[in-house]
Order: sequence, then C-alpha cells, then structure tokens
Amino acid sequence: MDCGVRLEWWGVHGLVGGSLRWDVESVCSACGQATADCGQDLPARLRARLLAEHGPATLHVPNPSVERVTVMRVLRAALGVGLTEAKAVAGQALAGAFSGTLPEIEYLARKLRGAGVDAVAVRY
Repeated sequence: MDCGVRLEWWGVHGLVGGSLRWDVESVCSACGQATADCGQDLPARLRARLLAEHGPATLHVPNPSVERVTVMRVLRAALGVGLTEAKAVAGQALAGAFSGTLPEIEYLARKLRGAGVDAVAVRY
C-alpha cells in the first residue's frame, strides 16, 4: 500500500466446481484500500505459506495392489506431467509418500476415485 502500513491478508485454497482455485484479499487498516487476487495455479509463495501454517496432506491409496497403470494415467492427466514423472508420482502415491496442500491432494483423490481407484486425502 502507498501509505506504508503493514497489511493483513486472508486467503483460501479450495476446490470449486471440480477445479483448484485460490483467492487472497486484504484491506489496509489505515487508508481503507482493498486488494484482491485469485487464480487457478497457486503461486509458490502462497503454497509454501499454506503448507507451513496448515501442514501437508498425503494421498493415501488403501489398496496397494491397485492397477498402477490406472493410477499413472489419472495422475498424468490431472497433473499435466509426462510419463516419467507420472510413474514417479504414482510410486510415491502408492507408497503413501505423495503430499501437498489439502485441496491439491483431495483433487487428485477425487480424480482417482472417478477412475475406480479407492483414494483419500489424509492430514496427520
């Protein structure tokens, strides 16, 4: 802000209509100027802050004998990654080691459930 006061801001990251969205807004307590920002791709600085404040969620696939090819196909499409990265992410997911923000992981779990794979987002 032009007045030099330190801002407090509020934000949310969630699933809206099946898509990941984020919104941030602030209002200056001194001059009343308001700002808002939003989008689909969460900026790295906001993602890091959310993870630091709320902790990560982990993608859990209870049945490790699930068809790995199905998991790779879903993750590849959902994450927009190549085959090599999809294979690595699938391995992490099946081992219970793939994590992110709760909305990111719930998004992937929903995509997997839509393909017939039992998957949940878990926060420990």
